[in-house]
Amino acid sequence: MHFVIWIGAALTAVGILGLLWCIKLVLDIKRQKLPDAEARLAMQRVVVWNMGALAVSFLGLIMVVVGVILA
Repeated sequence: MHFVIWIGAALTAVGILGLLWCIKLVLDIKRQKLPDAEARLAMQRVVVWNMGALAVSFLGLIMVVVGVILA
């Protein structure tokens, strides 16, 4: 079951990289000083990516836990 742990760790790392990317996107949006409506629209797009990154990271952590329990 070690492969489940490694795959889960890789998924978790990808999810964390996705979260860092979302932080970069939000900081870029704030630096652009867009009008309120445009900033809101841009932030809504980032929220979708943020939730996806959280889901990938969560699934990876679940895989790690399952792999450790089964090992």
